[in-house]
Formats: sequence, structure tokens, C-alpha cells
Amino acid sequence: MAKKELILLAINESSVSDLAEKALHAAGFDVAIVREQASLDSSIQEAIPDLMILGEKFDGRDWLTVANEILERFPTMPIILYAKQDTTGFAKSALKAGLSGYLYPPLKIEDIVSEVQRCMLRARSLGDWLRREVKRTTASLQEKAKISESERLKLEAIISNIQDGLILLDDNENILMVNQNIREAFRLDNKTVGGKWIRDVIQNADLHALLERAKDGALKYHEIHFDDGRVFNAQYAPIPRIGNAVTMQDISYLKELDRLKSDFIHTVSHDLRSPLTAILGYMELIERTGPLNENQLDFLRRLQGSVQHITNLVNELLDLGRLEAGFDTRREAVQLENVLKFSLDVFDGQIKKKKQKLTTEIAKDLKPVRANPIRIRQMLDNLIGNAIKYSPAESNIGVTMAMQENQVMVRIEDSGPGIPPEEQTRIFEKFYRATNRPESVEGSGLGLAIVKSIVDSHQGRVWVESKAGEGSTFVVLLPALEE
Repeated sequence: MAKKELILLAINESSVSDLAEKALHAAGFDVAIVREQASLDSSIQEAIPDLMILGEKFDGRDWLTVANEILERFPTMPIILYAKQDTTGFAKSALKAGLSGYLYPPLKIEDIVSEVQRCMLRARSLGDWLRREVKRTTASLQEKAKISESERLKLEAIISNIQDGLILLDDNENILMVNQNIREAFRLDNKTVGGKWIRDVIQNADLHALLERAKDGALKYHEIHFDDGRVFNAQYAPIPRIGNAVTMQDISYLKELDRLKSDFIHTVSHDLRSPLTAILGYMELIERTGPLNENQLDFLRRLQGSVQHITNLVNELLDLGRLEAGFDTRREAVQLENVLKFSLDVFDGQIKKKKQKLTTEIAKDLKPVRANPIRIRQMLDNLIGNAIKYSPAESNIGVTMAMQENQVMVRIEDSGPGIPPEEQTRIFEKFYRATNRPESVEGSGLGLAIVKSIVDSHQGRVWVESKAGEGSTFVVLLPALEE
């Protein structure tokens, strides 16, 4: 049986380390936790971890000091920084120091596992094992210029087998090595490129832009476009004691899928919505042509209801498609309590008709969020609308907004039938509807899927707390806007 990869957690906050341990164990990793420097030293001596997650402060020491000591001994070890806040400065400092990734609250299990897997994959694609070979065959990486020709040929053979395109550069942007994928991508043929300035060898504006952004401390990734339509995702990363590396992955296929999805959304918008709108218009004209008997009026009302249902379904599918395609880019400071007022005004008639009692509790210290106000309104409308639909007449509905550390929490409570425990993980899936829902309640099964897509696009979390027969509470957490 293959040996499990070992993840070392050097985090003083027990709640964070416990969550990370649980998530990584479930994903199939071995996990070790240390909370003081002596334990860290002894743990690494016993078994070198495959990856380390380091807290912003560890045993009273700052992360940079600890990370430098680790990388001094183990220059190829991927390290992920956990910071208590998401700031550009921290991200830049971590990458500049040679760390592989960055985590910050609110932590989700899937985010921890995803970041660990991403960093380990990148470490492998950058040649983590290649750097181990360099360390084994040279007395000092700083003396890389003295590597013998035979050793250089061996290393070139190794990086040629890396799946991604790879360029190794020294600190002056002179090429140390390129693999075959890079030669093919930039059509370098059999040219000798070692020791030459990369900007003289490769004439590509996007690659030059990436190098400039990296030099200025900006985010170190960029798309590389070619005249023949190919698109690569390029990443720039420092390699301690060697220089820097540029890795490139061909994403032409993914770009084509995005284009097709965009074309589909626009096509559906025109080819489905337009005829439905025309049908509704013709039905209104029928009513005006002359008196209709009761049966004809009944049929017409049923037809109008069906067309409206299809129209609503198409609109929801289009909304979900836009969200999943990443078209929702508008962001501004939004006060949730103001959006809530507009939403409650729309539902006031329905609440009064069912004689329901709505209570709201808004914290005075509620901070704004950076969001698209239209999408936030759509999220609240869907959740409040569901609470009204599923709660019986003369029942209670509650809306609460409060701060939870640096996040805004929204809780919407209903008096509905509740959701069985085995179905709670599925209710945010497209077209899924709880089996115990009242037959009289209509719906497409897309409302909660849209809610989740909106929340995810705003780097938040949403979940349900429910017991069958006791109602449900939907909880949303959104990052508060930094002052």
C-alpha cells in the first residue's frame, strides 16, 4: 500500500488546527500537529513532511522567521501560510518569501483540502523532486554555475518529463533551463537558449507582462496568448537559491468551453425568452378580442400560468449560467440592512395574506460587505420567499443580521416542515427538492442552487440547520468589508 503523504500543522490556534486535521484526514493525508518550536524541530527530525501549514504566529515567533529556518534546511518543502486576515500584503510577503500558498478565515473544509492539493501538485509540477536532485548533486545551489555538464544534462532530462511547460531563470532573468513543452509552445526548435536573457529569446508580450508584474511584486500569474488561438495559464514563482520558475499550462480547451457556455447563454436568452414573451402578448390580445366564456377564460389562465412558469424557469437557468460562467463581476460596498428593507417590501403582501408574523433583528454594529447589490437582493428574495412559502398561515418567520468576528451573518428562520438530515447536503443541488415538501408548494428546484452560487462568488458560506417537523434556519456568512 502506498505511503500516505504527511502534512505538518504548526498552528497555535487549536480550533484552526483541529479543523485542518479533520479535513486532511478525511482527504487521505497523514497529519501531525505541533504547537511549540521544540516539538516542530523534533517532528521534522523524525519524518520530513510533504507539506507544512504555518500559522501567522507560532510559539511567539513570526511566520517569516520560522519559514526561513525551515526553507534553509529543506528548500523544496511547500509551505502554506495561515493568516488571521486576508490582505494583499500578506499574500505578497508569503509568495516573495518562497511560500507556496495562503489561507485565511473563514476556513472551509473544501478550501483547506483544495489549497493543500493545489500546492502539492504545483510543487511536483515545478519539480520538487528536481530541486532535491539539485541539492543532492551540488554542494551549494548558489554555485549552480559550476554544475558539471553531465549533471546539467541529467537535470535537463528530468525537467523534460514534467507535464507542464517549465522555464528556470536566474535572478537576472537569464535562462537556466527550458523543457520540451516550452520549446514547442514558443517554437524554439533546437536553439541554444541557456544563459541568454529570456526577453531576447522569447518575443511574447504576455510573457514579458508577467515578468514585469512579478518584478513589481504584483500577483504572479498571467494568461499567455498565441496568434494561433492557443491560451496558456502561466505562473511565476521563486525557487530559493536557484532563481525563479515560470510554469505554463495549456488552457485552450477550457477557454473554448467558456466561450461555448457564453454563446449558449446568449442563445437561450434570445431563442427561448423571446417566443415566450410573444405568447404572453398574444394571450393578452385574445382577452381583448371579445367576450370569452368561463371555460375559455379558465383555459387561458392555465396557459398563462404555464408560460409564466416556463419563463421563470428559463430566467433562473440563465441566472445560474451567468453565475457559474463568472459573469458576476460587479462589486461595491453594500449595507445588507438596506437591501433587506427592499426585499421585505416586496413580500409584505404575501406575509399579510398568510397572516404570518415576521420579526427582524439587525445588529447596530453591522458592517457593509463588498458585493453585487443585485445578487445580494436575489439571494435574500430566494431565502425569504422560501420561508414564506413553506411556513403555514399564522406562523412565525425570523430574519437576523449580526457580526461574527470579521464576517456578516444572516439567519432566516421559518416554521416549515423542516428538512430530513439525509437530504440537507443535497438541497443546494440543481433541481433537487426535499421529499417532504408540501405538494401545494411550487418551485423549480433552482432557487437554493442560485443562492449557493451567489454566496460562493462572494467568498462566503451557506448552510441549513433543520429538523424534520421543526422548521429550518438558513445561515449565510459573508466577509465584512475592511475599514
